[in-house]
Amino acid sequence: MKTVLNVKTDKDVKEQAQALAKHLGVPLSTVVNAYLKEFVHTGEFTLRREPQLKPAVSKRIEKAVNESKQGKGLSPAFTSVEEAMAWLDK
Repeated sequence: MKTVLNVKTDKDVKEQAQALAKHLGVPLSTVVNAYLKEFVHTGEFTLRREPQLKPAVSKRIEKAVNESKQGKGLSPAFTSVEEAMAWLDK
């Protein structure tokens, strides 16, 4: 049997939570229910969010890693700071 839970929260928090839940592909009610079930089961609650890179950043990193494995885009070895600075000024 289902019931309705009315909870007061800041409008911005609700909107951000809804947006994040939508991004994850679940309704906000699923998130709330998961937290409530965990709280009932353990008597504890944890708040955390795993940081995620934007897709464009992930692609750039992946491209840089692949290029470095192929030896592309790497600087030569330098024996002095002056030599490195001269190479950078090119």
